[in-house]
Amino acid sequence: MNGDAPACRDENAPLPCVGMFDSGVGGLSVARAFLKLRPGARVRYVADWEHCPYGALPGEIVLGRALAISRELAAAGCNPIVVACNTASAVALAGIRAALPDTGIVGMEPAIKPAAALSRNGRVGVLATAHTLSGGLFRGTMCKFARGVRVIEAEGAGLVELVENGELDTPRARSMVAKALAPLLEGGCDTIALACTHYPALLPAMRAVAPGVLFVDPAEAVAQRVAALYDRAAGRSEHK
Repeated sequence: MNGDAPACRDENAPLPCVGMFDSGVGGLSVARAFLKLRPGARVRYVADWEHCPYGALPGEIVLGRALAISRELAAAGCNPIVVACNTASAVALAGIRAALPDTGIVGMEPAIKPAAALSRNGRVGVLATAHTLSGGLFRGTMCKFARGVRVIEAEGAGLVELVENGELDTPRARSMVAKALAPLLEGGCDTIALACTHYPALLPAMRAVAPGVLFVDPAEAVAQRVAALYDRAAGRSEHK
């Protein structure tokens, strides 16, 4: 995208619709952050519950689902489209952009850069799904932004299912969160990047288990990028 000023917009034309999808409710954290920036914007959200959680599926199935949903959203007139799922972003982001070259595509990137900047002791944890941790997007982000800090990785096994079942701060949720965070806490991480859009829903349990740790949610940064694309599609320049 170049730096040209937005084109003038017909005041009678409808505002653009932002498409978002995830395997379940996790991506709503991004939708909420975006709607705080652009109240009243139209958002079409797809929760692929039939295939939730993506983190437990083979990569080719995640790729197929992500491409199918993205094409459906584009056909419905959505632009931009947000891949509001770290696993789908890790597996399918490049393929979606290749398939829909005329659509703005925004993905989730592990928040290693802000976590590294906020860490006081130089030890940063990343809590994610297995697909995210093994993907090239994560490796590339870590190589680019993790210089000078030690990054410790942990898989949040079972945490997506907790969120989908509405178990956000129950004794079982705290027990599972404690188990997932254990490698990061044992490694001395004072800052942890949440690399799954479901995980911020478990912040009360996380803060109870690790009260001295700073947790970084990338939803706000992603929402700002989406808002910029939305404004461009709407032909507006008043928002900065």
